[in-house]
Amino acid sequence: MMANKLRKSLDRDEWEITIVDKHRTHYYQPGFLFIPFGIYNKQDVIKPKADFIPPGVKVVFSEVDKVEAEENKVHLADGSVLLYDYLIIATGTETRPDETPGLTDKLWRKEIFDFYTVEGAVELQKFFKQWEGGKLVLAITELPYKCPVAPIEFVCLADAYFTEKGIRDKVDITFVTPLAGAFTKPIATKMLSELLAEKNIKVVPDFYIEKVDNEKKAIVSYDEQEIPFDVLTIVPMNMGNSVIERSGLGDDMNYVPTDKHTLRSEKYENIFVLGDAANLPTSKAGSVAHFAADILFENLMSAIEGRPLMAKFDGHANCYIETGFGKGALIDFNYDTEPLPGTFPLPGIGPFGLLKNTKINHYGKVMFRWMYWHILLRGKELPIDPLMTMAGKKMIK
Repeated sequence: MMANKLRKSLDRDEWEITIVDKHRTHYYQPGFLFIPFGIYNKQDVIKPKADFIPPGVKVVFSEVDKVEAEENKVHLADGSVLLYDYLIIATGTETRPDETPGLTDKLWRKEIFDFYTVEGAVELQKFFKQWEGGKLVLAITELPYKCPVAPIEFVCLADAYFTEKGIRDKVDITFVTPLAGAFTKPIATKMLSELLAEKNIKVVPDFYIEKVDNEKKAIVSYDEQEIPFDVLTIVPMNMGNSVIERSGLGDDMNYVPTDKHTLRSEKYENIFVLGDAANLPTSKAGSVAHFAADILFENLMSAIEGRPLMAKFDGHANCYIETGFGKGALIDFNYDTEPLPGTFPLPGIGPFGLLKNTKINHYGKVMFRWMYWHILLRGKELPIDPLMTMAGKKMIK
């Protein structure tokens, strides 16, 4: 996104733009959710990164050893060094199943699966095709994790999948979370909790996983509660990329301390941070990165031109929630305002309903994949303001 935006605006004779990336393949991560249920397959969520890089942008496919911020240097794994005037860090967040004792033991990818990697999602699809029922547990290990609504979507899609297979009465679905409810915000939590109850999905709140017991086939909390499973779908601990740790740029979770409004590093004036790599107090979700990209672009251009950074990001997040049976919900919120009911994006018209379970919201989720490949990655303008608006929202007292 940033390469496309910047290449259109910066003089090619004055500015060289380089992307450093260790992966040649780009993954549409929201699509991983659909793979276990046979809605998507692996080929539906991957494309070559080269398809999205504009002419005039240099690409280096390499691991980064470390960033030497004091010297404005990026050290690559092969020993070569890149110099920069400005650096954008977009190293994201990564699943770390190795951080939870017992998680990657003998049941890993056999009866314990993640769906936050394409490999885990594909293995779970194979398992579900042959599974005849039992205790299905979805468990979240720790906060934060990317795409906060995805676990809710997973259990809803599981409910629909096993209903359509004719074995829902043989499948016990439990949603286990360290949160006090189904979501982080009260109004959305109420709506989503009622939805899960309607689907006969049990919610176990305030459960902090200490370990996975492979012999008992149970997750164990720090206060020694146990929840047995026949198949466990896990949201592993998330951490920032290890290059952030090696570079001394991060906090204890390897996220970069970032000004939540300007998106500039709190320590270095010529480093900006986009997406999950930042320690912003908002969702680690794709929509946040998309909205923040517009603000970061404005502020980076201001920095280059020696102007004060006037653009302010408000933590805007917008998430479609797939709820199964061809329906979906939608939430829209920011740093200061929790998800509220109403219409989106047009007040009173929609067509999407906030905190409503509708077919049109499902179509919004389906259409998003096309928008992602053809609009967002190419740095084109979205027809939605990057800052959240209260228009169309209803306040609840």
